[in-house]
Amino acid sequence: MAGMDGTSGAPGGWDGKPLGRILIDRGDVSPAQVEEALLLQKRRGERLGEILCRLGHTDAEAIRRALVDQAAIARVELSGVQVEAEALAAVPAEMAFRFKVLPLAVEDRKLSVAMADPFDRLALETLRVTTGRRIARQYCPEAELTEAARRLYGSNVARMIADLDSETPAGAESSEEDLTHHLQELAAEPSIVNLVNLVIQEAIEARASDIHVEPFERAIRVKYRIDGMLHEVSPPPKKLAAAMVSRIKIMAGMNIAERFVPQDGHIAFAGPRAKVDLRVATVPTVFGECVVMRLLDRATAIIGLEDLGLDEAGRDNFSGLLERPHGILLVTGPTGSGKTTTLYAALNKIYTPAKKIITIEDPVEYQLDGINQIPVNPKRGLGFANGLRAIVRQDPDIIMVGEIRDRETADIAIRSALTGHLVFSTLHTNDAPGAVTRLVDMGIEPFLLASSLEGVLAQRLVRTICPHCRQPHHPEPQALERLGRTLTNGSAGSFYRGAGCRQCRQTGYLGRIGIFELLRITAPVREAILKGGSSTQVAAVAPADHKPMREDGYRKAAAGITTLEEVLRVTQDTQTEDALT
Repeated sequence: MAGMDGTSGAPGGWDGKPLGRILIDRGDVSPAQVEEALLLQKRRGERLGEILCRLGHTDAEAIRRALVDQAAIARVELSGVQVEAEALAAVPAEMAFRFKVLPLAVEDRKLSVAMADPFDRLALETLRVTTGRRIARQYCPEAELTEAARRLYGSNVARMIADLDSETPAGAESSEEDLTHHLQELAAEPSIVNLVNLVIQEAIEARASDIHVEPFERAIRVKYRIDGMLHEVSPPPKKLAAAMVSRIKIMAGMNIAERFVPQDGHIAFAGPRAKVDLRVATVPTVFGECVVMRLLDRATAIIGLEDLGLDEAGRDNFSGLLERPHGILLVTGPTGSGKTTTLYAALNKIYTPAKKIITIEDPVEYQLDGINQIPVNPKRGLGFANGLRAIVRQDPDIIMVGEIRDRETADIAIRSALTGHLVFSTLHTNDAPGAVTRLVDMGIEPFLLASSLEGVLAQRLVRTICPHCRQPHHPEPQALERLGRTLTNGSAGSFYRGAGCRQCRQTGYLGRIGIFELLRITAPVREAILKGGSSTQVAAVAPADHKPMREDGYRKAAAGITTLEEVLRVTQDTQTEDALT
């Protein structure tokens, strides 16, 4: 960091107090830690602040605050501050976000700016040359400064859209060949390239799982799916729709000349933390091509089994199933309920170099070290069924099938489990007992299913209450009644909800966690399967510790993790409405 030793980047205003003494007085470090760093400084000649950070005694932000005090640089509070248009116009938005600065006021030949790092020489020199003014710096923490900059300048996408709205692309030529050439030229325009990049970048920053670009008659809508819910953002002008979609298709390796059939593609995007993979799918609609981009962030992809949301008993039971030498273990739920994430967490837990693990997926969402992963490729004749047949000949110990979609795949998976393999897969059912009847309906013989099935984990994802605006909440009696509960004096204080704030985009929720129903296949359950029992009959003989999904959701709501309304929203299709007492 520039100025880490307290001697650079501040031309005047030192109060004579050493940096180490300021840090001690502020309580950031102890005298012994400063002595240790000073001894190293004498031997190595490095800056004191850098040594303290490297030793882990403090962090860069604490050093920066101490340097600000040492240099007698004023601190500014930006919450609710209004800045004149002349000051904002003096510093381009791109420069403000890049150097983390915010212009505050213009006075004659002086420009006052707030800076997250007042000792950044490059930022100071760039501002001086760009504005032609003397720079008067003030300090503001980075998070507060960035929020104020977004409020005053607008989001990156909104600013660019405002600039592009006044531009009108040239009219489309008449022939199909000319139109394709015209779209290629438009998609290569720096303004369109930057717009698409910014849409993706802001979606990553907002923790979005999907980006939707939807054309309509008079508008094009852009939406981010955040924590399972769609949020619309500033829309580009309709005239940019074709160019924007063409740019996405070029990035994804698609054919931009073909606009009347669905296409799939892939984008590798360099995100702020790590590379983000985007699965891109287009479909033709009445008013143009609709695009959905699924964001697969490798930096946050793989989580541990303990982070899924299973309670201690459920985690122990599930871990026990993972240790079985053979059999089939299913994870069920609708699309987007986190089934693949659960299976990846399970594979990571049980992986050792002594085991050969092969997966077949559609598509391979995240790459797992040490595990052989096969992507389904229907165009070349590689589906789940024939891919699974090939996997069995590879002498695996553990097999993961991305999804059981038909009888053939189910039959091969179950027979693989019966011949000594541990098989994981997913299935679309509403609850855990429903997986039994679903497989029987596919044509699987009950005796084969009873012999091979070891467990079924049904799950949903519920939004978690935002910790920044969390507050006590008295639940509605009707919500409790739907869960088979009654409102008591003691229960009301256990529930919370989010009031809505900047961090959660005024939704009251931030992040998601799983709610689960784990059905272990015990002897009574196997007997019920053999007799062709319904899902209700299977659930009736489940182990004593079996609990329906809504029960797990209720417990998480009572613990202040989520809300009753959220639990009811995501479990509307489960067969547990009357299961609780």
